[in-house]
This record gives sequence, C-alpha cells and structure tokens, in this order.
Amino acid sequence: MGNQDVNTGGNTDLRSFMQAVLEDIQCLETMIERGMIERDVRRIGAEQELFLVDDSWHAVAKQSEVLARLKGNYTRELAAFNIEANMSPQPLGGNCLSAMQEELDVLIRDARGAAQAEDARILMCGILPTLHQSDLSLANMAESERYHRLNRVMVEMRGGHFETLIKGLDELRVVHDNVMMEACNTSFQVHFQVCDEEFANLYNLAQLVTGPVLAAAVNSPVLLQHRLWHESRVALFAQSLDVRNASQMARNQRQRVTFGERWVQNGVIEIFREDVARFRLLLGADTISSSFETLEKGGIPTLDALRMHNGTVYRWNRPCYGISDGKPHLRIENRVLPAGPTTQDEIANAAFFFGLMIAYGEELDDVRRVMEFDDAKGNFMAAARYGLSAEMRWLGGRSVSARDLILSDLLPRAREGLAFKKIDSADIDRYCGLIEERVSSGRTGAQWALDSLARMGDKGTRDERHRALASATYARQASGLPGHRWALAELDDSTDWRHSFRTVAQIMSRDVFTVHPEDVIDLAVSLMDWEHIRYVPVEDSHGALVGLLSQRMLMRLVAKRGGKRASDAPLSVGEVMSKNPVTISPGDTTLAAIDKMNEMKIGCLPVVESGRLVGIVTEHDFVDAAAKLLRQTLEGRPIGPKKGQADAGS
Repeated sequence: MGNQDVNTGGNTDLRSFMQAVLEDIQCLETMIERGMIERDVRRIGAEQELFLVDDSWHAVAKQSEVLARLKGNYTRELAAFNIEANMSPQPLGGNCLSAMQEELDVLIRDARGAAQAEDARILMCGILPTLHQSDLSLANMAESERYHRLNRVMVEMRGGHFETLIKGLDELRVVHDNVMMEACNTSFQVHFQVCDEEFANLYNLAQLVTGPVLAAAVNSPVLLQHRLWHESRVALFAQSLDVRNASQMARNQRQRVTFGERWVQNGVIEIFREDVARFRLLLGADTISSSFETLEKGGIPTLDALRMHNGTVYRWNRPCYGISDGKPHLRIENRVLPAGPTTQDEIANAAFFFGLMIAYGEELDDVRRVMEFDDAKGNFMAAARYGLSAEMRWLGGRSVSARDLILSDLLPRAREGLAFKKIDSADIDRYCGLIEERVSSGRTGAQWALDSLARMGDKGTRDERHRALASATYARQASGLPGHRWALAELDDSTDWRHSFRTVAQIMSRDVFTVHPEDVIDLAVSLMDWEHIRYVPVEDSHGALVGLLSQRMLMRLVAKRGGKRASDAPLSVGEVMSKNPVTISPGDTTLAAIDKMNEMKIGCLPVVESGRLVGIVTEHDFVDAAAKLLRQTLEGRPIGPKKGQADAGS
C-alpha cells in the first residue's frame, strides 16, 4: 500500500512535497526522452490481500502478531484483520503461470502457519461475508501512521460522514465516520510491465478488457450480510473513499477511485499530470531526495514523491513506476480482480488478462478507432453489477452477453496471446480451461455464494448463514478444487452455532416496524396486530430513537381511556410512548443484553448506533438459541465444532 514514512505536518510541508511531485514528473519525462525506461522485457507480478478470521469466522485484528511471525514479502493493509503478500516479478514466458501459483501457494501456506500460531486463520475472498459494521472502527485500523493520517485527512476533506448506498438483491445504506469501510475489500492485483512507447495503447487495452475479465472473475456479492452486486468491491471502494464535499459533487468533480473518463491519448505522463491536477495531496514525506540531482549524478531516481501521490489515487488500472535490476520501468497494475476463490482461480483470472493484453496488443494498434470509451466503462460497471449475465457493447458497437463474448471470442484470443509469448501449453490449457469451465457453468465465486445463501433460505439466523458461507469457503479452498466445482454451502458448515449468538448484532432484528411521535396511536396498535409484535420503537424523521411503545403499555391505555381523549380526539404516539427507553449497542455481548433486560425487568432493547436506531432485540430473539441448546443437550449431540473441523485447510 505504499511508503509508510509519512509527514504529518502542515501546509508548508505539503507545498514542499508538491514541488517534489512536480519535479518527479519532469524527471520521468526527461528519462523517457533519454530512452532510459526498460524495453523489450515483459514481466508480470501480483499482490495477494488476505483476511484474518477467528474460529467463529469473524474478522480478527491480529495483523501485527501474524506479520511478526512472517519473513519476506508480507506487509500491512488498512485493517488489522488484513495482510498482503507480494509476489516476485516473473518474465512472461515458459512456465511463468504455474511458477506464480507455486509461489502464491507457498506464501499462503506460510501465512496460514503464522496465523494458526496466533489462533487465527487465513481466508481468501473478495469481501468477508461475516463482517459487521462494528468491525470497522478505528480500533481495528492497522498500527501504521500512514493509514491513520490518511483517515484524518480524508475525513477532514469530506467534511462529514462517509455514506455508502448500494442496491442489489438487498439494499445497503451505511453512514460511517472513517475510511474503514474500504477494508472490507481484498483483491488479487496483477502487474503487467510495458515500455513508454507502447504505454498509451496498452493502457487503453487494459481498460478495454477489464470489463469482460471481471465478469468471469466476480467473487464479492455480499457486504455486511447484504446481497448486492456480483463484485460489490467496485461500488464499495468508490464510495468508501469518496472525499468530495457537497460543492465538489455539485460540479461533478471526479472521485479518487476511478475507471477514468476517456482513452489515454499520449502516454503515462498524461495520466500523472491529470492526477496531480485533479486530486489534492493527502500525504507528504519527511525526506525526499531531488530526482533531478540523482539523475544528473548518473543514478536512477526512485521518484518517491510521485509514487506516494500515485498511491492515493485509486485508478482501477493504475500506472506504476519502479526499478528492477537497476533499470527503471513502467507497468500497469490491474486492481479489479477479487481475492479467491482459490489460488488456481486467481492465476487463471490473471492468465486471461495477460493473454488478452498480448493478443490485442498485436492485433490493435489503436483501440480508440474501433470502440468508444464509454462502452468500455459501461462494460466494467455492468460486469461489476451482473457478472456473467452482463450485456456488453464490444468492438464495432455490437451487443453481446459477457458469457458469449468470453466463450466465443475472448478465450480463444487469450490462448493465442499466451501461445505467442511461448507460455507452456500445459499451463495455457490448465488456466484457460478453468476459465472456460467456470464461464460455461455460470458458477463464478459470486454465483456460488448467492446460490448457497438461496439454498439455506431462512434456516438459522442471518449470522449463522454467513458464517456457514465463510466456513465452507475455507474448507473448500483446502479441497484442491476450483471454485466452480465446489458443493454449495450448507447451514451445517457453520459448525459451532454458539458463535452466532455472541453479540447483539448477530441476533437483533433489523427489519423493524416503527412509528413517529406525531402518528395516531391506532397505527401502532394495528402494526402490533398485523405483524404479531409486542414492541414498536418510535423514531424521528432522521432515524433517531425518541421513544418506545409496548403491548402492555397500550393495554393499560385501553383500560384507562378506551384509546381516546375525553374530547374523543385521537391520541398521538408521542403522548403515550415511553420517552427514555433503555437501549443497547450492536457491539455489546448477548449476555450483556440478557443481564440488562433482567436487571431492568424489560422485554426488549432498541439497538442504537451513533444515535440512530439500527435494530431491536427482544426476549423472543433468545428463544431460538435456547431451543437449540436444549435440543442438542437432550439428543446428546455435541454443541461445539465437529472433530477435526478447526484444522481444516491448514
């Protein structure tokens, strides 16, 4: 995620840093003019982001402990429940694809060993299905000044809370006070080295193929236990880091997370200039050497200032500068691909992308002549929403489904591209064959998760179903089968059901019927009758809890007044409600809720977070857990996990 040595100073420091950024751009332009950028070499690489989970399949903040046990190519991510593994660059050719998977398998094996030593597990998935909003507090941010500084600056620029609204099968609306929503995402980012002369065309080709490649790779359909887009990371990433204020939104200022707005015309300098012009500096650095001074002394400038700013502009295809074996180079970092379902799935996704880049690089010398940029961007957004069901507009303006486009056109081209670079035929057959099987079956990682949730239906609690999804993902990753061959998750996959009843968030009802203080009391009575409920929270127009009505309260009212004033005018809710109800937060333990209800002799607790009503927990919500405990005890069945389950996949 970039340089960790950040400057937390004021405007003077940032002005000095901006001078360094501008000098770096000029220096890179000079290096390009002098022919210093490495050419005639094609390397590939990747970065793997991973979740850390506990034995209940929930996120666990053990990043520092796990990284302390690892050596080499591992680093921090934004959240303390994520880590990143960086793979070595590979020359594109021969057995590079199988070599990538072999290295990746070793990295994940070692990470699993380190995690297991800290009573944690490693899970590969685009978005962890068991995440709760309470996991996304600053207490779970990584121990890194860079990330805390980024959060402070972004919150200040935003001028208020971050808002997330994503509509899919369900609708998710979240208001959050920091940037940790971004930490819900994990990806498999792939790198493709290019030279400066071909940069514009190959960057445009990366934009061209990203949509259909994503359609085949989608693996993130669930966020905060809501079924949203097939690749919900795309919407979430953009909204979680949207630092624009109301004025900037009104004039359509671009987001820092962007696919872009047009084809690149000239080269990499064009992108770097645009990003400096459009996006303010977020971070600086304490010491930045002069890039021109290094260049004139015969050295290779590291361009640290430019690279740091580039790391805070989140293009889905990001231009990158680096130095390898003492030579400066350019590469395109594709950030779209999600983590998982398995390492072989990830390498297959990468192979599909690499093959198309090579094939179209030989076939098209200027994609701008045969396709509108808006079509490429539309394909990307459609793929994120619908996966293989997306309709796409392809070269020449023809409309075609993502599935048909991939099977009839793109996969054969990808095979040809890989063969052109003399990739081992066995690797081509293995990884392109995997994509073909997945697309033909329609079973992407996202579709597997959605089908699994549909199979479970209303069985168990919402948390149990999503724990079963995470548990099944972990177990099936150890099976050696690619994701499209996995059996669907079952509720029994959640193993120890007790983990689904530990916090209020796991058991509370989110689908809450409410009334407003000005409503007629008969509305509350009708809701209780129609929906068979005993408690109705009262909220204002902003969603803040202002009172509570109970069935017992209304029965007393009927006994005293018959439900009307002496003047026969109807009563309002505000005249009857309890105005200071006892509440609880979603992160509190279930036992704390039980103790509070017993102590206060009450039958329900409205659940409040940041002053807003987010759910309700009643004595009825504890019946299911009690019934399970009694049933399993009387039947003599174990309550905890099945023997050997805890070690699956290690």
